[in-house]
Amino acid sequence: MAPPSAAAILFFFFFFFVFLGFWYSALASTEPVEQELDRISALPGQPSVAFSHYSGYVTVNEEHGRALFYWLTEATTSPEKKPLVLWLNGGPGCSSVAYGASEEIGPFRINKTGSSLYLNKNSWNRVANLLFLESPAGVGFSYTNTSSDLKDSGDNRTAHDALIFLIRWMSRFPQYKHREFFIAGESYAGHYVPQLAKKVHDYNKGQPRPFINLKGFIVGNAVTDRYYDNMGRVSYWWTHSMISDATYKSILEHCNFSSTESSDKCNEWLSYALNHEFGNIDHYSIYTPSCLKLPNATLPVVWFGDTLWPRVSGYDPCTENYAEKYYNRPDVQKVLHANITGIPYKWTACSDALINNWKDREVSMLPTYKELISAGLRIWVFSGDTDSVVPVTSTRFSLSHLNLPVKTPWYPWYTGGQVGGWTEVYKGLTFATVRGAGHEVPLFQPKRAFVLFKFFLEGKQLPRS
Repeated sequence: MAPPSAAAILFFFFFFFVFLGFWYSALASTEPVEQELDRISALPGQPSVAFSHYSGYVTVNEEHGRALFYWLTEATTSPEKKPLVLWLNGGPGCSSVAYGASEEIGPFRINKTGSSLYLNKNSWNRVANLLFLESPAGVGFSYTNTSSDLKDSGDNRTAHDALIFLIRWMSRFPQYKHREFFIAGESYAGHYVPQLAKKVHDYNKGQPRPFINLKGFIVGNAVTDRYYDNMGRVSYWWTHSMISDATYKSILEHCNFSSTESSDKCNEWLSYALNHEFGNIDHYSIYTPSCLKLPNATLPVVWFGDTLWPRVSGYDPCTENYAEKYYNRPDVQKVLHANITGIPYKWTACSDALINNWKDREVSMLPTYKELISAGLRIWVFSGDTDSVVPVTSTRFSLSHLNLPVKTPWYPWYTGGQVGGWTEVYKGLTFATVRGAGHEVPLFQPKRAFVLFKFFLEGKQLPRS
């Protein structure tokens, strides 16, 4: 047999190295392939967009079968240059897909029939990559294969699972490793956000270049401290003429604001305020209409814990109904890569099972704030000033007991030629109000909320004119 020619040898080695390169590339791109499987081509009824978005599951506990559902909407321009922002809603037990993504800061809004989407011109993904997480397991599409997990959830496990989620999600999306990273949220995320920030901060200790590059966090209408939240709530009711002088004095006399339990006398006065003095209003936005589709029933009394009122949300309080129509559609779930295990219950904006079985919660987040302020994180706290559930008075009472030195005294900030709210800058923390906004600030005042967020990301003080 004649020896192979030089051309044949070159041909063999050419294809050998091409094959070797292909094989090595396939191995090296395991995570990007997994990432690509999470890509959303287009949601049903979605308008055309130039940015990419992804959704799917990250397992956070194999033994119990806990997996958290996420939705990433990348920035509208130059996503590779923009920071990553994780958004968390509260409850505890409410969905960041239902609220944050679909009626507050996300790029899409749902029409009233639940049949199509339209664009939010004040979406925060104009300036950041937004990562929405349904947390903890049992919220929205996030699930657990261990039913007891739904009966003993709490602050500690929620923060731990969220940290595991971030670590594993970064492996699936390595382009976000070392990227500037911020955490944002509202309501009971006043616990979730600083607790997760502390978990990340502790995880990063001793690492010369941590891949979760946490720079700070921002929270709105945030549950912060049991005593000051409760005291501020009742003060808000009285100062906004929601209750009488006599009821105000009786609540102060008979209710222990520090306790998780309430006396019969305290319950009597709360019941009287709710059923005879408040009227049929949206407690999350006291000056805007309530959803007319809600039953005109007597409001139940729930003690001063962090889930005080029946769930009503937003300027159009019926918006969560639109979300529940849309996200229960099989075609929507298929495109979202959601409900892949066949969850034996409907997707809901909030999970009553979690709300009613929350086992551990920190009494006060103020010590955590002090630790994270000392760590040098950028921290902003904001309040919509028409919310009576976690009102501005509660937040101001809490923050005043941090005893932070004032850097820039109280002043009005502006957007569009109008006062957007008021702000004061302390050493280590910025506080701002958003004028005319309820509990979900970006829903009521989307432009003002966007300006506030943009200045937070830039690390600049809010505009004076």
